[in-house]
Amino acid sequence: MPTATNFTLFSGGAQGAEAQFGHQAELRGVQEVNFTFEGHRIERTRGIRVLTQEELAKKDVSLSYVSKLLSRKFSNGPQIRMVLRTIMHQVDAGLEVFVVGAIQDDGTVKGGTGWGAEFAKICNKPLFVFCQEKNGWFTWENEAWVAVPAPAITQTHFTGTGTRFLEENGKAAIADLFARSFP
Repeated sequence: MPTATNFTLFSGGAQGAEAQFGHQAELRGVQEVNFTFEGHRIERTRGIRVLTQEELAKKDVSLSYVSKLLSRKFSNGPQIRMVLRTIMHQVDAGLEVFVVGAIQDDGTVKGGTGWGAEFAKICNKPLFVFCQEKNGWFTWENEAWVAVPAPAITQTHFTGTGTRFLEENGKAAIADLFARSFP
């Protein structure tokens, strides 16, 4: 049985799924690192890691590339650019990635959360998405989403991210994930 204190959640501490991942980590004794940047408001205060301008610049990505990859338009504002960079730090730090959101018909995940899922695919990391609309967990295998009944956290460094618009089933999915992983 894994010892929760040996595990670290990498997240962003934002409202919704990230705050719930952090809440569950704290309840179970899992360490927590929340990447953020100066001036960014987040809900979690535990394990805050404010990224420097240099660290953020190292994760710069073309917004036109991200927009094309996700088949949607991202504004060129500095806030969205910073958020996408922090998501890259979260995914980079974890050895497996858990996301709560909505899988769209084109196979991408809705919203900015979709960048985290796509970056996990690019990095070839184990990726699990709880789709609130389909009320189930899915993993990315052989270029397609495959339903999985009940994933568990198996890597000592893992990422938890997702939508700001967390629904009750998403909240329960995160709580159940932690209960299965750290009984």
